[in-house]
Order: sequence, then C-alpha cells, then structure tokens
Amino acid sequence: MTLETEVEALRKVPLFHGIDETKLRLLAFISDRTEYPAGERLCSQGEEGDCAFIILAGDADVLVHTPEGEKKVAQVSENSIVGEIAILCDVPRTATLVAANNMDVLTVSKDDFLKLLKEFPDISLEVMRTLALRLERTTRDLADARRGAAGG
Repeated sequence: MTLETEVEALRKVPLFHGIDETKLRLLAFISDRTEYPAGERLCSQGEEGDCAFIILAGDADVLVHTPEGEKKVAQVSENSIVGEIAILCDVPRTATLVAANNMDVLTVSKDDFLKLLKEFPDISLEVMRTLALRLERTTRDLADARRGAAGG
C-alpha cells in the first residue's frame, strides 16, 4: 500500500473527516502498516497501551474478560480507530482485539499520536467527540441491559 493509498484510507475514517491532506500524509508517514491474519491478536486486555490501531481493511473482534472466560462484546471494522483510550488515559488496555479475518492496519505509536494531538487541535476535538459518542452509547447499552435484567 502506497502513502497515497494510506492517505485515501485515512480520509474514510470518521475521526479524520475534517483533517486536511497534509495532516493525513503526516499521520500515514508516522504510522506502521501491519497485516494481521485471521485469529491473530492485535493487543490483549490489561497490557500497556503503547499504540492505537486504524483499521484500513478487515474486522476485529473486541473481547473482554468475564468469569466465564473471554466474551465478544463488539466488532470493529474498516475505517475505525481503536486502542486510543489506553493511550489517552494512560490505563491498561480495556479489551482484547483479535482479527476476525485478514486485516490491514495502521499502527500509531503513543508518542506520535500524542504529538499529533498537541500539534493539531482539530484532531483532538474529533477524538473527544468520538470518545464522547462511545461513552454515550455504552451508557445507553448498560441502561438497556439493566432494564432487561430487571424485567426478565
């Protein structure tokens, strides 16, 4: 995949919609492109978050530890960014990511991601919006689950 192809792929990520091409080129340049075969772990819950993943192609299952073992709680697909919570909050990974099929991923190191956010406040604002939407959706899902448990 060329730098131009990576920039085109980044343009499709909702987090980067409002970001100009120069900044997308920089992001593509500082990122490492990795291919993951189906079944390979990108990261594991509890480990240090040293990078974020931008999914260019493919899907990853999001797994969390439960008393019954790992449970799939979501799936992330092409044009998604994941793993940024551990970077931004300096906390261990909140979930495990496993390639559901063959994947192409751009990996951005913690240091490079944080530098990018400091240099380009518009990206920081988009990250904040994305995280707020995820929090709202998670809160709603938890409320729905509690209502279901109470009623059933």
